[in-house]
Amino acid sequence: MPYVFQSINRKTGKPHRKWRFQYTDYAGERRSGTGLTSKIETEKLATKIESEHDEIRKGYRPLPSKADKHKRESFRKFADEYIAWGKSQGGRGGRAWGDVHERKRIKYLSWWEKELDLQMLADLEGSLPRIEMKLRELQQVQRSGKTIEHYAEGLHSFCQWCVVRNYLSDNPIKRLKKFDTTPKTIRRAITLEEILKLLSVAPSHRRLLYETAFCTGLRANELRSLTINDLDVGNCELKLRAEWTKNRKNEIQPLPMELAQRLDENAKKSIPAQLYREFYSKKNISIEPPENALLYVSSHPSRELDKDLKEAGIPKNTEEGKIDFHGCRVAYVTFVLNAGATVKEAQSLARHSNPSLTMNVYARTNKGRLAEISRRVGDTILFPRSITGAQRGRSEVIIPCQLSSYKVEAGGVEPPS
Repeated sequence: MPYVFQSINRKTGKPHRKWRFQYTDYAGERRSGTGLTSKIETEKLATKIESEHDEIRKGYRPLPSKADKHKRESFRKFADEYIAWGKSQGGRGGRAWGDVHERKRIKYLSWWEKELDLQMLADLEGSLPRIEMKLRELQQVQRSGKTIEHYAEGLHSFCQWCVVRNYLSDNPIKRLKKFDTTPKTIRRAITLEEILKLLSVAPSHRRLLYETAFCTGLRANELRSLTINDLDVGNCELKLRAEWTKNRKNEIQPLPMELAQRLDENAKKSIPAQLYREFYSKKNISIEPPENALLYVSSHPSRELDKDLKEAGIPKNTEEGKIDFHGCRVAYVTFVLNAGATVKEAQSLARHSNPSLTMNVYARTNKGRLAEISRRVGDTILFPRSITGAQRGRSEVIIPCQLSSYKVEAGGVEPPS
């Protein structure tokens, strides 16, 4: 029979709040455990544990795995350990998580802990139906498929981390099917005319931010992380550091000379630092701006952009898509390709892992440009330019592509001899 007792705190001399118990395990050895604040509930728990070990000893249950000893430990204990691991070495190449990734991991785990009422690690076992139900609830309140996938992936990664460390014997949600992540709205590339309107109404500090975003394609958090030491005015480039770039790589981003000089002047006047002190101190913002910041980036740059779009008379949403701050990156990639860059060059400037992401996700086409290209093709075929033929004294036309070896005469097209 299990034995329930109350241990004494050696420092205070008072009994501990939780009761302790001893039981005999399946190997016949005496074990100890910590119960609950109620003696009766602790007795029930101890009796249940000893009964399970008795069934194992008689062959009614399989031998326990290494993960079984962690089942009744606090879920929060493992969640905290997971977050600490991520802050230390959870990112790519053994680096720490990025600030945004860390905030999202903490957010998602806390949400699951509350929604599933996770008290012990064992509460995750057999939780797939409840997890699917909670994800459907997110779907019903019009959360996007990509957002729902982020919530699911946050819990999946934690469970897989537990499996690797033998805290869980199996990932309880490994059979969870993916949701449709097709975006409901797409971003459109803001046109040059719209950019000029935007820059004409934006305050000076936001104008400089927009110009940098349109000329580099850097993300909001990357722009916020830049310091004066990351700017090389002589070589007209920005040094991107692995600790805050999305791909976790040190990179060099070229800059127009005039923009590099204005960024240098702006930072040396401590304008970004003044703006951070003025605006961030008024709000409870968890984002920590860097020392010697190169640019001021608000906590919600898309909100600031919405104000400037309205002031400039630029529609945020059209048939082609919406404009938000990340749309500056879409515009940058589109301008790079329109400037004549090869696919590999565009991929390198956008710092993408593969060209498919550059061409199929970020690059945009322009209806006017497509119409112009189509017109040129039509002109080439329908209205060929005549030149005087050197042979047989007749008019010949050089036509590109497959028709280049054919000759056009008044009577029609003559194939090559």
